[in-house]
Amino acid sequence: FRILPCCLSFCSVDSVEDEMEIATVRHRPEALELLEAQSKFTKKELQILYRGFKNECPSGIVNEETFKEIYSQFFPQGDSTTYAHFLFNAFDTDHNGSVSFEDFIMGLSILLRGTVQEKLNWAFNLYDINKDGYITKEEMLDIMKAIYDMMGKCTYPVLKEDAPRQHVETFFQKMDKNKDGVVTIDEFIESCQKVSNDKLI
Repeated sequence: FRILPCCLSFCSVDSVEDEMEIATVRHRPEALELLEAQSKFTKKELQILYRGFKNECPSGIVNEETFKEIYSQFFPQGDSTTYAHFLFNAFDTDHNGSVSFEDFIMGLSILLRGTVQEKLNWAFNLYDINKDGYITKEEMLDIMKAIYDMMGKCTYPVLKEDAPRQHVETFFQKMDKNKDGVVTIDEFIESCQKVSNDKLI
């Protein structure tokens, strides 16, 4: 993902109303020492990231609409709205409708420096749209359609209309080990690690 430049470009203020709201509501991040202990970034890296985040996001938080607007700039050939919604929800771990600096750092820490297990857990959380601990075919189809929409019509070779559904069927054939129609976190991690190991052989 191009998450770092995308997220650091967030929060342009377009109206006087936004400026007034930002002047009255400011998010104060946790102490950098605590974030350093919780993440895989050094204090110096966190200071640099915080400066950039505050420069682009004076309020200290990013709402979903702003997230979508900025993310769309990276995919001008398609419609990234739905995928950005899913991605935003993966960063918004406390589900309060905004991404704070802490949320941003914890997600970025996993994506850039996390273990394979941590990255797979994060990916599973992205695909598990309703957060019930399972990935259903419907959830995977929603994600796949969002990815294809984001890629736009400019892909080569030209994709067939049913390509997202075919990908979902392939995904479930490989991952739904007990054929119960859902993929658990254990099935997901085991299958992803097997694919990764097979590529190494």
